[in-house]
Parts: sequence; C-alpha cells; structure tokens
Amino acid sequence: MPVQTAVVVLAAGAGTRMRSKAPKVLHTLGGRTMLAHSLHAAAEVDPAHLVTVVGHDKERVGAAVTALEAELGRPIAIAVQEEQNGTGHAVECGLSALPADFRGTVLVTAADVPLLDGRTLHALVDEHRSEPTPAAVTVLTFTAPEPTGYGRIVRLPHDGEIAEIVEEADATEEQSAITEVNAGVYAFDAEFLRSALGQLNANNAQGELYLTDVVKIAREAGAPVFAAHLSDSAKVAGANDRVQLSRLAAELNRRTVENWMRAGVTVVDPTTTWIDVGVTLARDVTIHPGVQLLGTTAVGEDAVIGPDTTLTDVTVGEGASVVRTHGSESTIGEGATVGPFSYLRPGTVLGASGKLGAFVETKNADIGAHSKVPHLTYVGDATIGEYSNIGASSVFVNYDGVTKSRTVVGSHVRTGSDTMFVAPVQVGDGAYTGAGTVLRFDVPPGALAVSGGKQRNIDGWVQRNRPGTAAAEAAAAAGPHHSSDLHETEKQDLKDGIEQ
Repeated sequence: MPVQTAVVVLAAGAGTRMRSKAPKVLHTLGGRTMLAHSLHAAAEVDPAHLVTVVGHDKERVGAAVTALEAELGRPIAIAVQEEQNGTGHAVECGLSALPADFRGTVLVTAADVPLLDGRTLHALVDEHRSEPTPAAVTVLTFTAPEPTGYGRIVRLPHDGEIAEIVEEADATEEQSAITEVNAGVYAFDAEFLRSALGQLNANNAQGELYLTDVVKIAREAGAPVFAAHLSDSAKVAGANDRVQLSRLAAELNRRTVENWMRAGVTVVDPTTTWIDVGVTLARDVTIHPGVQLLGTTAVGEDAVIGPDTTLTDVTVGEGASVVRTHGSESTIGEGATVGPFSYLRPGTVLGASGKLGAFVETKNADIGAHSKVPHLTYVGDATIGEYSNIGASSVFVNYDGVTKSRTVVGSHVRTGSDTMFVAPVQVGDGAYTGAGTVLRFDVPPGALAVSGGKQRNIDGWVQRNRPGTAAAEAAAAAGPHHSSDLHETEKQDLKDGIEQ
C-alpha cells in the first residue's frame, strides 16, 4: 500500500506588521490570496488529507478556506488554534484534524510563503522517503546572506548532519552568524511527530512551543533527520509586511511573465506587464506595454493586447485586437477590435470581427458578429444583431429611474448619429434611423425612423435677443438677413423655447 501524505498549512498568525484590518494570509498577489497560493501548492501533492490551521480572525480565514474547497475540487479540514502558543502547538492542533490512525508523511507549510509551489513540495516528500529507512524529519533549508529573523541550521561538525534548529532569539553569537536557515517547511513521519510534539516545552526566549525543537528531539532519539537545501530561496520567502508583499508580488509576476514568454507569448515590456497566475495565454499572443491581465482572463492565438489595457476575467478570441481598454467579465470574439479608450463592463459579448471604438461603454450587451459601435456611444442592456452599425454619440437609454429594460436591434441596421434608444424598444432587420432620432416605439424591418421636425430658421434672433454680444456683432458684419416666413406666434414659441 503506498504511503499516504497529509499536508498541514499554518494560517493562525495575526500578522500585525501588515497594519491591516484584513488577516495577513488574505492579502493578495498574482490574483490570489497568500492562503490560496499555499493551498493550491498543497493540493498539487494530492494529499489524502489537507488541513488548514486557523486562529486570528478565524471566521474570515475559515470562510476563505471553505470557498477554496470548490476551486480546488477537494475537501479542506479546518483546525482551530484558539491561543497562539507557537508553531509546535499549531501543528498539534492540525494533527487533531487527521484520523487518529493516520500513518505516513505529514507535510507542514505556512500560508505566508506564497511562491512555494507543488513541485518543491513533491521534491521534499521524495527526499524524505529517499533512504531505505525513511526520515523522522526532513527540513527544507536555504542560504540567506542576511539571515536575520530566521532559525539557524546547526550541523554536526563530524558529518555535517543537522543537529538542531536554533531560533534567532535563542541563538548564541556564533550561531547567529550561520547563513543556512530554516525555511519553515517540513516533512515528518506522522507517528514520530505525534510523539515528539508531546515532548515540547516552552523553556525559550519566546515562551512558546517551537516546532523546530522536534529536530533536536529526533537527534537525541537517534531517529534520521534529513535536510533538503533549496537553491531558489524566493520560493520560501515570507511576507510579514506590505513592503515584503510587494517585493514578492513583483517576483511572482516576473516569473509568470517569463514563463509565458518561454511558452510563445511576445511581451514587449515585461517590466510594465502584470499577469495573474490564473490567466491563460495562447501562443503568438502579443502584449504591449502597460497591460494588466487579471483574474481568469484567457487570450487566444495571435491576439494583440495593449498598450495600456486592463482586462479582468475577459475572454479574448483569436486574432482580436484590444487597445487602451478597461474590461471585466466580458467576451471579445475572434478578429474583433476594441478601443482605444473603450470600457467593457460585465456581461459584454462582442461577436467575431465586431468593433467597439473610441469612448464606447458597454454593459450587459450582446453585439453580433461584424457589428460596429465605432465611437462615443453607450450600449447597455441591449442585443444587437449581425452586420449592424450604431452611429456616433448614441445612447441606449435603459433605465427609467426604477427599472432597467432591454433594447433589441436587428441585423444589417444602420442608425444615425445621436440616436436615443429608449428601452424597451425593438429595431427590425435592415432598418435605418436619422441623425438625432429619439426612438420610443418599435421600428419595423426596412423602415426609416426619424423624430425631428422640419428645420426652422428665425432670422435676426441673435441681434434682437443678444445685442452687444460678439455673436451679434459677427452676424451684423456678415450682412443683411432674409426675414423669417414663420408666423409671429411660432416665432414667439421658438424664442421662448430657446431662452428656457
């Protein structure tokens, strides 16, 4: 029977140095919380049991753990450390969530080392089980030129094996000079771990139960202790304040961008490009400077994104172009063009070879293939068919102050500039509207809809009603004017309307 693995993720600390209302482990980088990064890595080991130890703000952290169960497609047990009495006590709480008869390997990781990945955990397990006699403890270590804050790895002088881990507060001057440090990630034999935790005491500078003391207990018992030295120390770097978090976010993004470039994506300026870990990119995508691809955004082959574009949870089809655009929860079809200065709000679906041009805003809008909304237009709560064109400065008037209604525009429709679609209204296939039309009623297929009356000119109005202005002087200099053929009553009505 294969040896089972359990993973215990420690997420009980307060993280006061974050200076935040939010628990430290719920701060984000690369589109995930630190807690989510740690649980994703743990899940890659495919453990028989996955446990998260919560403590500070346990309700919020516990709720985040529960939400991740669906994302990871597996159960995650929650153990509560009511009082933070050290890492040894935290692991003891975590073990309480495992079956009493569990035998195998227990991996212990922390929820504030967001770059730790499943591959590293797999390697740690392999190292732990590499000898004919499996180790009681295997410690992940790394070399830190500036080791302040880390437990020091003390090795035996005759064979170089690990003797103990000394926390910085308890280290001698000689031990403090050691640069090999504890990464805070371990593999334990489950039976040994249960026994060793019962032998811990708080006789140290912090007055806590140190998990690191388990190494010394193993040595004194003659049990095997291994060390797995990690050359890539960033993978186990912790984030205790916002400065460290920002540095890790930049490092994670650098790695993410580099991985996509090696996979066939062109990133013109990696230093100004941010890509979340949940984003997927096809080969031959081109990303110009100033682009943020966030959430679950997916971009198809040969698409061009940017410059200066932010997309969150947006699907972009093959060969599409998206320039200087802000979009979220939307779909852009193959060969479509968007931008510059477009704003795609949730629920936007742009069909293949469609166009959303400059200063166009859309929301909950389904725009058919080859249809165009070229510029200066708001399309909200609307369906537009194929091969239609919406004139400049048009507005889909979807809200009456109480309820929102939908507009339906057919295929091969041509609407003039400044058309107002007062929902609910339908425009039939092949219909036209004149410039400045206000649509309050349905337009039959093939009809031309206009709503303005015949243009009327009132001669001399400026000079009579705005004497002494620059406009009146310019009109006078232009020469005599023909008298209006309007009835005097009509003139007065129009005059009153303009003045109002």
